[in-house]
Amino acid sequence: MKKQDLLSIAKEQGTSVYVYDAEKIKYQYERLRQAFSSVKKLKINYAMKALSNISILSYLKSLGSGLDTVSLQEVKLGLHAGFSPENIIFTPNGVSVQEIEAVVKLGAQINIDNLVILEEFGNRHPNVPVCIRINPHVMAGGNSNISVGHIDSKFGISIHQIPHLLRIVENTGMNINGIHMHTGSDILDIEVFLHASEILFDTAKNFDQLEFLDFGSGFKVPYKVGDIETDIEELGEKLTKRFHEFCKEYGRDLALAFEPGKFLVSEAGYFIAPVNGIKQTTSMVFAQVDSGFNHLIRPMLYGSYHEIENLSNPEGKKRYYSVVGYICETDTFGNNRQIAEINEGDFLVFRNAGAYCFSMASNYNSRFRPAEILWHQGKAQVIRNQENFEDLLHNQTLLDFQEKAVEA
Repeated sequence: MKKQDLLSIAKEQGTSVYVYDAEKIKYQYERLRQAFSSVKKLKINYAMKALSNISILSYLKSLGSGLDTVSLQEVKLGLHAGFSPENIIFTPNGVSVQEIEAVVKLGAQINIDNLVILEEFGNRHPNVPVCIRINPHVMAGGNSNISVGHIDSKFGISIHQIPHLLRIVENTGMNINGIHMHTGSDILDIEVFLHASEILFDTAKNFDQLEFLDFGSGFKVPYKVGDIETDIEELGEKLTKRFHEFCKEYGRDLALAFEPGKFLVSEAGYFIAPVNGIKQTTSMVFAQVDSGFNHLIRPMLYGSYHEIENLSNPEGKKRYYSVVGYICETDTFGNNRQIAEINEGDFLVFRNAGAYCFSMASNYNSRFRPAEILWHQGKAQVIRNQENFEDLLHNQTLLDFQEKAVEA
């Protein structure tokens, strides 16, 4: 979408707002699908933790996507958005057997990554199809904060525990219908990912009733001009060839599953915030925006980079600014950034704001969470209203601590 469209939406909203471009989501979905077009049974399950607005879920369903979920509540949101249970996979971490059983009752595919939970569930429900999540101990991602394949990760069952895993499956008579892995986000080296895939293939050979193999996701998207990204086309060519070879060895065609989140929605998202003021100190010029890490925490939490542009003065002379928020803690979105001259009342746009941005927003400092807008077929449609004061009070109870007069 055009910068002018973003500016028009910003002016109409008058305050901080998230905007998502439906065409970009579709482009990314089709790009992944085309990269693996020769796979007969391809499952693309959107990782909804990245962005869980039900209109976004509904749109992805219209493209043919399934859903990857991590909580009972996400499963219920997916069902509410129109997904059928068989197109939802539940991949939690650290949840109770009771939550897993609740998801089973809803009909979704479950994925277990804990030997203790696996044994308990297997003893209770040996006939329920179960996918097993392994930890290949391979880090294909470039950021240690978001890579989950390392030896100390809390995610997945270690490949060194496969003998124990097999004993549990044999003793309980469980129905294992899928094997899953995830190496973390921001995959930089396809060869490393393919190495992890070989571990997945080797693990799969231990089970003779599989229906699918889930290779996770974590595909890297570019955050700035010239940035590295995962070469999906190269990955599609190389992994497809190896997958076909494995299916031939296995004796039948399995489904190949991915669970992309960031890859589908990150670049489609824009966060726009008005400038409250400019503050100059002895060494720094601050652009103070009407937002903070209550709206966009990734730069503070992960050190993530979001390109920042001045929508109101795109051709202005470049100056250096530190873009900061209004939270009463350090909430710097970008240090010493070169941005077209900023004035009070201008609107700044943060790019790559589709994934893990609104979904991690909060009411810290009793601030409202912003509206969400979907740009679809040339129109801006509100898919979440901006919060108001009544929303802050919702679910709270005000107790009366006034001393009551004691009758004489």
